[in-house]
Amino acid sequence: MKIAIVILNWNGQKLLEQFLPSVINFSSKEAAIYIADNASTDSSVTYVKEKFPSVKVIENTINGGYAKGYNDALQSIDADIYCLLNSDVEVTENWLEPIKTVFRNEENTAIIQPKLLDFKDKTKFEYAGAAGGFIDLYGYPYCRGRLFNQLEKDNGQFNDEATIFWASGACLFIRAKVFNQLGGLDEDYFAHQEEIDLCWRAQSRGFKIKYVGASTVYHVGGATLQETNPHKTYLNFRNSLLNIVKNVPKRWFLFVLFSRLILDGIAGLKFLLELRPVHTLAILKAHLSLYKNFFKFLKKRRVLQKKQDYNLHTSIVWQYFALGRKKFNELK
Repeated sequence: MKIAIVILNWNGQKLLEQFLPSVINFSSKEAAIYIADNASTDSSVTYVKEKFPSVKVIENTINGGYAKGYNDALQSIDADIYCLLNSDVEVTENWLEPIKTVFRNEENTAIIQPKLLDFKDKTKFEYAGAAGGFIDLYGYPYCRGRLFNQLEKDNGQFNDEATIFWASGACLFIRAKVFNQLGGLDEDYFAHQEEIDLCWRAQSRGFKIKYVGASTVYHVGGATLQETNPHKTYLNFRNSLLNIVKNVPKRWFLFVLFSRLILDGIAGLKFLLELRPVHTLAILKAHLSLYKNFFKFLKKRRVLQKKQDYNLHTSIVWQYFALGRKKFNELK
């Protein structure tokens, strides 16, 4: 089983200096390591070539974001398994073996995520993926170990293996043949939630997404775009809406879409009351982008087989804000 660990980089020399050594130390005997550079203007490519000659460098011609960056780079990599790894992730000893075991034993498992803990506080789960992701009735993503901004402490409650709905793009393993069968990541997303779309489409083809808690990595998070950045708000709201248009089954489509438009309006008012109008503006821009791309994404859904059984039994917004359920195991 040939594994390729592919780290997407854009002007991230400081992150590579800090985190690439752990990847090399704990992975180089079991996997080939690549840097996929998105047309950086700093000296990160030169740094990698000089300091780590065993690491292969793929130089993309433009900064096409997460989706295009990986789509372009993976075309030239020969492997059975791709690991899409953020540049701000510290890996741990023996992190690959549990992942390889599941892939060997479960032919229908196409995508795997390890346990994602917070590099800044290693006792807690990390926002971007925690212990595996899910989607609620209205298309809002949430995780085992993380509901909205509420992060749980890692007390071993998610040391299991579990079937999940989506795996975090911070550290995502995928069979190369499945990645190619799905046509890769959707480049219209640019960044944020394109991994949710990828996992949704994989399930539509009958594949499984798994979380493997015996493998642990530590993620800084927000190294490219901070949580307070309104552009991140824009991408998250827009891409979540695009996921609905593209993937929600027909019988639920109009109900979910119109409900989300209302809920996003409430979120915009909440930002106004918190004196954060730039985020309200970001939500407005997200909706304008949805209207602009609506028919384009309707065409995309026609070529997809729909997964009918996504998590329609819960609203994470209602359970979290109205019922005060702050941990995954409290959800019903």
